[in-house]
Amino acid sequence: MGLFKRLKEGLSKTRSSLSGGISKVFQSHEKITDDFYDDLEETMIMGDMGAVTTENIIDELKEKVYDRGLKTTNQCRNLLIEGIARQMQTTKADYAFENQRSVILLVGVNGVGKTTTAGKLASIYHKQGKKVMLAAADTFRAAATEQLEIWAERANVPLISAHEGADPGSVVFDAVSSAKAKGVDMLFIDTAGRLHNKKNLMAELGKIYRILEREYPDALLETLLVLDGTTGQNAISQAHEFAEIAKVTGLVITKLDGTARGGIAIALSSELGVPVKFIGVGEKLEDLQKFDPQAFCKALFAESDRDDDEDEDEESWG
Repeated sequence: MGLFKRLKEGLSKTRSSLSGGISKVFQSHEKITDDFYDDLEETMIMGDMGAVTTENIIDELKEKVYDRGLKTTNQCRNLLIEGIARQMQTTKADYAFENQRSVILLVGVNGVGKTTTAGKLASIYHKQGKKVMLAAADTFRAAATEQLEIWAERANVPLISAHEGADPGSVVFDAVSSAKAKGVDMLFIDTAGRLHNKKNLMAELGKIYRILEREYPDALLETLLVLDGTTGQNAISQAHEFAEIAKVTGLVITKLDGTARGGIAIALSSELGVPVKFIGVGEKLEDLQKFDPQAFCKALFAESDRDDDEDEDEESWG
Protein backbone atom coordinates (compact mmCIF):
# COMPACT_ATOMS: atom_id res chain seq x y z
CA MET A 1 0.00 0.00 0.00
CA GLY A 2 1.34 3.45 -0.94
CA LEU A 3 2.07 6.10 1.66
CA PHE A 4 -0.79 8.33 0.54
CA LYS A 5 -3.29 5.48 0.88
CA ARG A 6 -1.93 4.76 4.35
CA LEU A 7 -2.30 8.42 5.24
CA LYS A 8 -5.82 8.61 3.86
CA GLU A 9 -6.92 5.44 5.66
CA GLY A 10 -5.22 6.57 8.86
CA LEU A 11 -7.14 9.85 8.79
CA SER A 12 -10.51 8.24 8.06
CA LYS A 13 -11.98 9.02 11.48
CA THR A 14 -10.88 12.64 11.33
CA ARG A 15 -12.07 12.96 7.72
CA SER A 16 -15.49 11.66 8.70
CA SER A 17 -15.70 14.09 11.62
CA LEU A 18 -13.86 17.29 10.69
CA SER A 19 -13.94 17.21 6.89
CA GLY A 20 -17.44 15.74 6.93
CA GLY A 21 -18.61 18.51 9.23
CA ILE A 22 -17.05 21.20 7.04
CA SER A 23 -18.66 19.66 3.95
CA LYS A 24 -22.06 19.83 5.65
CA VAL A 25 -21.54 23.54 6.31
CA PHE A 26 -20.83 24.13 2.63
CA GLN A 27 -23.85 22.05 1.64
CA SER A 28 -26.07 23.99 4.05
CA HIS A 29 -25.05 27.39 2.71
CA GLU A 30 -25.12 28.36 -0.94
CA LYS A 31 -24.27 32.02 -0.34
CA ILE A 32 -21.30 33.33 1.63
CA THR A 33 -22.87 35.01 4.65
CA ASP A 34 -22.05 35.71 8.29
CA ASP A 35 -24.01 32.60 9.25
CA PHE A 36 -21.83 30.55 6.90
CA TYR A 37 -18.67 31.85 8.55
CA ASP A 38 -20.10 31.29 12.04
CA ASP A 39 -21.06 27.68 11.26
CA LEU A 40 -17.67 27.05 9.67
CA GLU A 41 -15.84 28.47 12.67
CA GLU A 42 -17.85 26.37 15.13
CA THR A 43 -17.23 23.18 13.14
CA MET A 44 -13.49 23.79 12.95
CA ILE A 45 -13.19 24.51 16.66
CA MET A 46 -15.21 21.38 17.47
CA GLY A 47 -12.75 19.46 15.29
CA ASP A 48 -9.94 20.49 17.66
CA MET A 49 -8.37 22.97 15.30
CA GLY A 50 -8.27 25.45 18.18
CA ALA A 51 -9.89 28.87 18.51
CA VAL A 52 -6.76 30.87 17.64
CA THR A 53 -5.90 28.81 14.56
CA THR A 54 -9.50 28.77 13.39
CA GLU A 55 -9.79 32.53 13.75
CA ASN A 56 -6.62 33.02 11.68
CA ILE A 57 -7.90 30.75 8.92
CA ILE A 58 -11.36 32.33 8.83
CA ASP A 59 -9.95 35.88 8.82
CA GLU A 60 -7.69 35.03 5.90
CA LEU A 61 -10.58 33.37 4.07
CA LYS A 62 -12.79 36.44 4.52
CA GLU A 63 -10.05 38.67 3.16
CA LYS A 64 -9.53 36.55 0.04
CA VAL A 65 -13.29 36.22 -0.54
CA TYR A 66 -13.64 40.02 -0.35
CA ASP A 67 -10.64 40.70 -2.59
CA ARG A 68 -11.90 38.30 -5.26
CA GLY A 69 -15.53 39.29 -4.98
CA LEU A 70 -16.71 35.73 -4.38
CA LYS A 71 -20.39 35.16 -3.63
CA THR A 72 -21.02 31.42 -3.36
CA THR A 73 -19.53 28.94 -0.90
CA ASN A 74 -18.43 26.53 -3.64
CA GLN A 75 -16.09 29.24 -4.90
CA CYS A 76 -14.16 29.39 -1.63
CA ARG A 77 -13.83 25.73 -0.60
CA ASN A 78 -10.35 25.33 -2.09
CA LEU A 79 -9.31 28.64 -0.55
CA LEU A 80 -10.23 27.25 2.86
CA ILE A 81 -8.21 24.05 2.31
CA GLU A 82 -5.21 26.06 1.08
CA GLY A 83 -5.50 28.29 4.15
CA ILE A 84 -5.48 25.28 6.45
CA ALA A 85 -2.37 23.86 4.74
CA ARG A 86 -0.57 27.19 5.15
CA GLN A 87 -0.88 26.89 8.93
CA MET A 88 1.37 23.82 8.88
CA GLN A 89 4.22 24.58 6.49
CA THR A 90 7.50 22.69 6.72
CA THR A 91 10.78 23.30 4.88
CA LYS A 92 13.82 21.25 3.93
CA ALA A 93 15.70 23.04 6.71
CA ASP A 94 13.36 21.40 9.24
CA TYR A 95 14.97 18.05 8.38
CA ALA A 96 18.59 19.23 8.41
CA PHE A 97 19.34 16.62 11.08
CA GLU A 98 18.97 13.89 8.42
CA ASN A 99 22.02 15.01 6.50
CA GLN A 100 24.58 15.70 9.18
CA ARG A 101 25.83 14.17 12.39
CA SER A 102 22.95 14.62 14.82
CA VAL A 103 21.46 13.78 18.18
CA ILE A 104 17.69 13.42 18.26
CA LEU A 105 16.09 13.69 21.70
CA LEU A 106 12.59 12.24 22.06
CA VAL A 107 10.61 13.98 24.82
CA GLY A 108 6.99 13.74 25.94
CA VAL A 109 4.81 12.32 28.68
CA ASN A 110 4.57 8.59 29.27
CA GLY A 111 2.08 6.75 27.09
CA VAL A 112 2.23 8.94 23.99
CA GLY A 113 4.31 6.48 21.95
CA LYS A 114 7.67 8.17 22.54
CA THR A 115 9.74 4.99 22.89
CA THR A 116 8.06 3.34 19.90
CA THR A 117 8.67 6.48 17.84
CA ALA A 118 12.37 6.46 18.75
CA GLY A 119 12.60 2.82 17.69
CA LYS A 120 10.72 3.36 14.43
CA LEU A 121 12.77 6.40 13.45
CA ALA A 122 16.00 4.54 14.17
CA SER A 123 14.82 1.60 12.08
CA ILE A 124 13.69 3.77 9.18
CA TYR A 125 16.90 5.78 8.96
CA HIS A 126 19.03 2.65 9.36
CA LYS A 127 17.24 1.18 6.34
CA GLN A 128 18.19 4.33 4.43
CA GLY A 129 21.85 3.58 5.04
CA LYS A 130 22.44 5.86 8.02
CA LYS A 131 24.67 4.68 10.86
CA VAL A 132 22.22 4.78 13.76
CA MET A 133 22.38 4.26 17.52
CA LEU A 134 19.68 4.15 20.22
CA ALA A 135 20.03 5.26 23.84
CA ALA A 136 17.56 4.33 26.60
CA ALA A 137 17.70 7.38 28.89
CA ASP A 138 14.23 6.69 30.34
CA THR A 139 15.74 4.70 33.18
CA PHE A 140 12.65 5.02 35.36
CA ARG A 141 10.61 2.61 33.25
CA ALA A 142 12.06 -0.84 32.69
CA ALA A 143 9.51 -1.33 29.91
CA ALA A 144 10.99 1.57 27.95
CA THR A 145 14.42 -0.08 27.84
CA GLU A 146 12.87 -3.43 26.95
CA GLN A 147 10.95 -1.83 24.07
CA LEU A 148 14.09 -0.21 22.71
CA GLU A 149 15.97 -3.51 23.01
CA ILE A 150 13.38 -5.11 20.74
CA TRP A 151 13.64 -2.27 18.21
CA ALA A 152 17.43 -2.32 18.32
CA GLU A 153 17.49 -6.08 17.62
CA ARG A 154 14.88 -5.75 14.88
CA ALA A 155 16.75 -2.89 13.18
CA ASN A 156 20.20 -4.32 13.88
CA VAL A 157 21.41 -1.11 15.52
CA PRO A 158 23.37 -0.72 18.78
CA LEU A 159 21.61 0.27 22.00
CA ILE A 160 23.18 2.02 25.00
CA SER A 161 21.26 1.37 28.23
CA ALA A 162 21.68 0.97 31.98
CA HIS A 163 19.92 -0.64 34.90
CA GLU A 164 16.55 0.66 36.08
CA GLY A 165 16.92 3.80 38.19
CA ALA A 166 20.34 4.69 36.81
CA ASP A 167 21.25 8.31 36.16
CA PRO A 168 19.88 9.26 32.68
CA GLY A 169 22.80 11.64 32.26
CA SER A 170 25.28 8.78 32.56
CA VAL A 171 23.43 6.88 29.81
CA VAL A 172 23.63 9.93 27.54
CA PHE A 173 27.34 10.39 28.33
CA ASP A 174 28.06 6.74 27.48
CA ALA A 175 25.94 6.95 24.32
CA VAL A 176 27.76 10.06 23.10
CA SER A 177 31.15 8.48 23.78
CA SER A 178 30.16 5.37 21.85
CA ALA A 179 28.56 7.34 19.00
CA LYS A 180 31.72 9.41 18.51
CA ALA A 181 33.95 6.34 18.63
CA LYS A 182 31.82 4.46 16.08
CA GLY A 183 31.17 7.38 13.75
CA VAL A 184 27.42 7.25 14.21
CA ASP A 185 25.35 9.53 11.97
CA MET A 186 22.20 9.70 14.09
CA LEU A 187 21.90 9.09 17.83
CA PHE A 188 18.29 8.71 19.03
CA ILE A 189 17.78 9.24 22.77
CA ASP A 190 14.55 8.25 24.52
CA THR A 191 13.93 10.30 27.68
CA ALA A 192 11.62 10.06 30.69
CA GLY A 193 8.26 11.81 30.61
CA ARG A 194 7.20 12.61 34.14
CA LEU A 195 5.54 15.97 33.49
CA HIS A 196 3.69 15.80 36.81
CA ASN A 197 7.06 16.39 38.45
CA LYS A 198 8.12 19.27 36.22
CA LYS A 199 10.94 20.51 38.44
CA ASN A 200 12.73 17.15 38.38
CA LEU A 201 12.10 16.71 34.67
CA MET A 202 13.47 20.18 33.95
CA ALA A 203 16.61 19.40 35.94
CA GLU A 204 17.00 16.06 34.18
CA LEU A 205 16.62 17.50 30.68
CA GLY A 206 18.87 20.41 31.57
CA LYS A 207 21.61 17.99 32.58
CA ILE A 208 21.19 16.03 29.33
CA TYR A 209 21.45 19.22 27.27
CA ARG A 210 24.60 20.28 29.14
CA ILE A 211 26.24 16.91 28.53
CA LEU A 212 25.40 17.03 24.82
CA GLU A 213 26.65 20.60 24.43
CA ARG A 214 29.88 19.81 26.28
CA GLU A 215 30.64 16.35 24.93
CA TYR A 216 29.18 16.51 21.41
CA PRO A 217 29.27 20.15 20.24
CA ASP A 218 29.74 19.16 16.60
CA ALA A 219 26.44 17.29 16.45
CA LEU A 220 23.19 18.99 15.45
CA LEU A 221 20.73 18.75 18.34
CA GLU A 222 17.12 18.01 17.45
CA THR A 223 14.42 17.79 20.13
CA LEU A 224 11.22 16.08 19.00
CA LEU A 225 8.19 16.43 21.27
CA VAL A 226 5.92 13.40 20.90
CA LEU A 227 2.20 14.00 21.45
CA ASP A 228 -0.81 11.68 21.42
CA GLY A 229 -3.30 12.90 18.81
CA THR A 230 -6.21 11.26 20.60
CA THR A 231 -5.90 13.65 23.56
CA GLY A 232 -7.06 16.68 21.57
CA GLN A 233 -6.63 19.97 23.39
CA ASN A 234 -4.64 18.25 26.16
CA ALA A 235 -1.88 17.81 23.60
CA ILE A 236 -1.68 21.58 23.22
CA SER A 237 -1.39 22.00 27.00
CA GLN A 238 1.40 19.41 27.10
CA ALA A 239 3.15 21.09 24.20
CA HIS A 240 3.13 24.47 25.92
CA GLU A 241 4.48 22.94 29.15
CA PHE A 242 7.29 21.07 27.39
CA ALA A 243 8.17 24.14 25.35
CA GLU A 244 8.96 25.83 28.68
CA ILE A 245 11.42 23.16 29.79
CA ALA A 246 12.87 21.77 26.55
CA LYS A 247 14.34 23.24 23.36
CA VAL A 248 11.62 21.76 21.16
CA THR A 249 12.46 21.93 17.45
CA GLY A 250 9.76 19.66 16.06
CA LEU A 251 6.58 17.76 16.87
CA VAL A 252 5.59 14.14 16.35
CA ILE A 253 1.86 13.42 16.57
CA THR A 254 1.02 9.76 17.13
CA LYS A 255 -2.18 7.70 16.99
CA LEU A 256 -3.94 9.92 14.45
CA ASP A 257 -5.58 6.78 13.07
CA GLY A 258 -7.41 6.28 16.37
CA THR A 259 -9.09 9.65 16.65
CA ALA A 260 -11.65 11.90 15.04
CA ARG A 261 -9.71 14.83 16.48
CA GLY A 262 -6.89 15.02 13.94
CA GLY A 263 -7.47 18.74 13.58
CA ILE A 264 -5.12 18.99 16.55
CA ALA A 265 -2.21 18.62 14.09
CA ILE A 266 -3.25 21.92 12.50
CA ALA A 267 -3.69 23.68 15.83
CA LEU A 268 -0.38 22.47 17.25
CA SER A 269 1.70 23.59 14.32
CA SER A 270 0.00 26.98 14.15
CA GLU A 271 -0.19 27.88 17.84
CA LEU A 272 3.29 26.74 18.86
CA GLY A 273 5.13 28.00 15.82
CA VAL A 274 6.97 24.67 15.82
CA PRO A 275 6.62 22.40 12.77
CA VAL A 276 4.99 19.00 12.88
CA LYS A 277 7.72 16.78 11.41
CA PHE A 278 6.27 13.28 11.73
CA ILE A 279 2.83 11.75 12.21
CA GLY A 280 1.73 8.25 13.14
CA VAL A 281 -1.30 6.86 11.31
CA GLY A 282 -1.08 3.20 12.34
CA GLU A 283 0.91 0.51 14.10
CA LYS A 284 3.25 -0.50 11.28
CA LEU A 285 6.68 0.93 10.60
CA GLU A 286 5.43 2.45 7.34
CA ASP A 287 2.65 4.25 9.23
CA LEU A 288 5.13 6.69 10.76
CA GLN A 289 5.40 9.31 8.03
CA LYS A 290 7.14 12.58 7.41
CA PHE A 291 4.53 15.30 7.72
CA ASP A 292 3.50 16.80 4.40
CA PRO A 293 0.87 19.57 4.90
CA GLN A 294 -0.40 19.34 1.33
CA ALA A 295 -0.73 15.56 1.43
CA PHE A 296 -2.34 15.81 4.88
CA CYS A 297 -5.00 18.21 3.61
CA LYS A 298 -5.49 16.23 0.42
CA ALA A 299 -6.10 13.07 2.46
CA LEU A 300 -8.25 14.91 4.99
CA PHE A 301 -10.55 16.49 2.43
CA ALA A 302 -10.51 13.70 -0.15
CA GLU A 303 -13.98 13.17 -1.60
CA SER A 304 -13.27 9.93 -3.48
CA ASP A 305 -10.58 7.38 -4.28
CA ARG A 306 -9.97 8.78 -7.76
CA ASP A 307 -6.46 10.06 -6.96
CA ASP A 308 -5.22 7.03 -5.05
CA ASP A 309 -3.68 5.23 -8.03
CA GLU A 310 -1.46 8.15 -8.97
CA ASP A 311 -0.29 8.50 -5.37
CA GLU A 312 0.37 4.80 -4.83
CA ASP A 313 4.12 5.15 -5.15
CA GLU A 314 4.52 8.49 -3.39
CA GLU A 315 7.43 8.48 -0.98
CA SER A 316 7.70 10.99 1.82
CA TRP A 317 11.01 9.53 3.07
CA GLY A 318 14.14 10.42 1.21
